[in-house]
Amino acid sequence: MFTGLIQGKGTIQSIGRSGGDMKMTISPLFSMDDCALGESIAVNGVCLTVTGIGPDGFSVDVSGETLSRSTLGFLREKEEVNLERALRLSDRLGGHLVAGHVDGMGKITRKEQRDRSWFFRIQIERALARYTIEKGSIAVDGISLTINRCGETFVEVNIIPETAKQTTILNKRTGDPVNIEVDLIGKYVEKFFQNKQSPPKGEASSGITGEMLTKYGFGE
Repeated sequence: MFTGLIQGKGTIQSIGRSGGDMKMTISPLFSMDDCALGESIAVNGVCLTVTGIGPDGFSVDVSGETLSRSTLGFLREKEEVNLERALRLSDRLGGHLVAGHVDGMGKITRKEQRDRSWFFRIQIERALARYTIEKGSIAVDGISLTINRCGETFVEVNIIPETAKQTTILNKRTGDPVNIEVDLIGKYVEKFFQNKQSPPKGEASSGITGEMLTKYGFGE
């Protein structure tokens, strides 16, 4: 589990392909001296497992399934990526809950500077847009951002100078793809509403109903 608060950037040192899978070696541009085999690291918002540690950095394996749902297959050697190590129970939750399981890709359709910040409009699929709300949260290339406006096929976000400095987001150009992970809480709420049928015989009800969710502000 992650927060969407990027800890720093890394540079891709090597990329190798084997069938439909990919292996990457990434050199972090910040201290990761205690990096361990098997730990989870979000690379541009995609949760990956460290499979090797060497003088050039750490290595991760990327499955064909992950490549098909994310932008990792478009990466090139020497390109920079956003890195976030897994959340510890003692950490502050400064962003929002991010699983690192990318829901799909979006496309930057507008990018413009406004005073000291940057405005981005990102096109996303309708199936993902249903989980977005104004002033809600969304992860873009692993970055926890607040949604300023949203529609049936887009979200608009603002990038403040600190976020621009700590991440790769300003390297993106109009037309570039980005990884999108919507707020998982919305998906769980939807699942509860869909699951209104009675429980199988012999099983107790969870006690969560559409009426209950509406009462506590989750319904329309």
